[in-house]
Amino acid sequence: MSRHTVCAAGLLLAVVVVCVVSGLRFRSMHTEDAIYPDGSLTEHRRLSDYFPALQGSAGDTDVYIFQGEAAGAGLLILGGTHPNEPAGFITTLMLVEKTQVVQGKIVFIPQANHSGFTHNDPFEASPQRFAITTPEGKRWFRYGSRLTNPVHQWPDPALYINPSGQKLAGAEMRNLNRNYPGSRTGGLTQQVAHAVMELMREEGIDVAVDLHEAAPEYPVVNALVFHENSAELAAVTVMGLEMTDLSFRLEESPRNLRGLSHREWGDHAGVFAFLFETANASHGRLKGRPSTALITEGQDQYYVKAARLGLLFVPFDEKGIPLRGRVARHVAALQALLSSWAELYPLKPLEVQGWPSAEAIAAAGVGPFLHPPN
Repeated sequence: MSRHTVCAAGLLLAVVVVCVVSGLRFRSMHTEDAIYPDGSLTEHRRLSDYFPALQGSAGDTDVYIFQGEAAGAGLLILGGTHPNEPAGFITTLMLVEKTQVVQGKIVFIPQANHSGFTHNDPFEASPQRFAITTPEGKRWFRYGSRLTNPVHQWPDPALYINPSGQKLAGAEMRNLNRNYPGSRTGGLTQQVAHAVMELMREEGIDVAVDLHEAAPEYPVVNALVFHENSAELAAVTVMGLEMTDLSFRLEESPRNLRGLSHREWGDHAGVFAFLFETANASHGRLKGRPSTALITEGQDQYYVKAARLGLLFVPFDEKGIPLRGRVARHVAALQALLSSWAELYPLKPLEVQGWPSAEAIAAAGVGPFLHPPN
């Protein structure tokens, strides 16, 4: 056998190995993240229960319902609208594992764009998973994409006109937070949006919150975005956070920016609609090398330089903005929202127990408040 033949065979073998390993890693993104709901869970449903056309599709996802013994208001908490914004998903998952509702009802959707968790963005070089350490070991979670997996919805049009009539870039057809109020007959992402709207109607939701993250250089960050019908509730909530280290800015939902949850939920479902936005360096354009440490610890030397140059909308130093701090900020805002609701709407109570305090999360991390790995 000639030397050239041996080299060619070796090269071919290396290519085969790379393809096999890459294929296995790609398939592993379809392995579900474990969620262990609190024992007080009232009902575990699927989004397809509200829109049966989703059954068996990649858009179907878990819905966790906690109903108190006494009647009251209904709250929807949505995580995972953008699976590359992990604080929203992790906050929702943690609360599913820690919630006991006394009065009213809380509905959780931890992975709103379920398909987005089955892939990540190839040009971002992002890790596929990140770990959170609990006292009993590590739990691993997928780091997905902002958009629905093109395997599940394809092709993108050159120009996308969303259900609210706004013209957008074609790829935004796979962005759940540009597709409300959804469509029964549209693409998968539009159908998921429609199912969320149906859930709000069927479950009698009064308040709905969409948990997000944004780059530190993005103007609307560490912000509470509210529909105009929620202005008073939003103002009282932000006032309750003003004296803490976890304060939020108020941002009214633009009336000419269509398809977003905080706009279309208020317009079409009549709920008090909110979006919470925390600052995440792993989501930004100024970051250095992507890594699991950047996702969880939030430290990046280039963002430190950007802060010194005045290019950011939040403080950023060598300590970074870790996942624990971002989750703590979401929890603080949710707890302030519940307190404000009790003050403004005492005749329709919403009372919950079991949630860790934001201060405890910021100090100890998320891990101590998660179910141990199975």
